[in-house]
Amino acid sequence: MTSILSTVAAGFCYNKSPMVVGGGADAAAAAARPPRRVAAVVVRAEAGQGINPDIRKTEQKVVDSVVVTELSKPLTAYCRCWRSGTFPLCDGSHAKHNKATGDNVGPLLLKKQ
Repeated sequence: MTSILSTVAAGFCYNKSPMVVGGGADAAAAAARPPRRVAAVVVRAEAGQGINPDIRKTEQKVVDSVVVTELSKPLTAYCRCWRSGTFPLCDGSHAKHNKATGDNVGPLLLKKQ
């Protein structure tokens, strides 16, 4: 199976000047702490490659629903194509991806019970 990942990048950012409101002992303690490290990971699928290589390929679009009791909204759609502009929430970008690649990936739907 060919890899669907073309880019996995990790970047690190060091916060050398902690934000401290006030002064005195708090400012001195914050200045003495080592810098914090923040990591970011970017994952992209290759153009022309499907996300779903072999799961339920006979279906037009693979959409799974899960019923959950503790949700604030009656229905929440989560992206599984990695194309959404509102990731991790689904914005329907899978439709364009499926048309371009012949894939059949769809969202994960969380439904309030």
